[in-house]
Amino acid sequence: MANQRNRQKRDAILKAGRPPLAKKTNQKIMSSKATQKTIVTFHQLQKDLAAAKTKKNITLATIIESQLQALGGIKAYQAASIQGQSADRGGDSSLVLMKWLNSVKRDLSELRSKFKMLEVGALSTKNGCSKSGCFDITRIDLNSQAPGILQQDFMQRPLPSSTSLEADEEKFDVISLSLVLNFVPSAAERGEMLRRTTKFLRQRQVEDDFDEVSSEASSETFSSSPIRTMTATDESALPASLTNYRSTLFLVLPASCVLNSRYFNDERLALIMASLGYVLLERKTSSKLVYYLWQLRDKPAPPHKQNFKKLKVRDGPGMNNFHVELKPET
Repeated sequence: MANQRNRQKRDAILKAGRPPLAKKTNQKIMSSKATQKTIVTFHQLQKDLAAAKTKKNITLATIIESQLQALGGIKAYQAASIQGQSADRGGDSSLVLMKWLNSVKRDLSELRSKFKMLEVGALSTKNGCSKSGCFDITRIDLNSQAPGILQQDFMQRPLPSSTSLEADEEKFDVISLSLVLNFVPSAAERGEMLRRTTKFLRQRQVEDDFDEVSSEASSETFSSSPIRTMTATDESALPASLTNYRSTLFLVLPASCVLNSRYFNDERLALIMASLGYVLLERKTSSKLVYYLWQLRDKPAPPHKQNFKKLKVRDGPGMNNFHVELKPET
């Protein structure tokens, strides 16, 4: 009896001396409206902060930074984005890419050396591309939310050392920029991000020169631009079906950025992308998003012609000022 009492006393002392066990807490589920409000507010504050810093208004910048902190900062934004991409809300944008690749999915999965994908702004390791088994994926994000996602700024990622046309281990077959470009605070930085994607895609051997197009070109440019077939020295080992999807950029933007902006639309984007050497393979719109699949196929424009300044393409009440500027590469 005495031994039992001593054992109970010892167990009580040990229990009292241990830290409490961590309780599993379910992440607070936000409503669709709350999720959207958080995302929209965060983006607006980011734009306001960038404008305040440009004007060197330190007082206003400090106030906006406090508002961002009160909102929950980047973590709150990412939590809202993750919930917005949950399957029950139909928000996994990579499913659109996989649908476009459906006809070659079997060929992709049977490759001995998988297509390499760089997913910029990755929020999850369990999206459609990850589950497909078609890709060897490198995931990066400014603020990693899960194991398997490297915390890294794409604009600071070291450039590949090789410029050879042959396959390069530091380059990728596919880059995903899903709801990333609109997160970049300034128009010029958005242009630089698009240009930077060309540095990380495996090179193709081009045959044609860049067509002389004006930044003032009409909407006909977008609908009638020819898609020209090129070859690459390292593509002979690939099934013919896969060469059409190599060196591609999956780009997703909020629909409002493209369809409701005074300074940006499909035609403007097509001109910018064409100057970088991209041609459009696929496009899809939903009520909230616009999806694109671009292929780095053509010879880029001379550096001095990669010049797209802010230009009003339309106007109307309730329109936003989102746009992309591309400055000559130095």
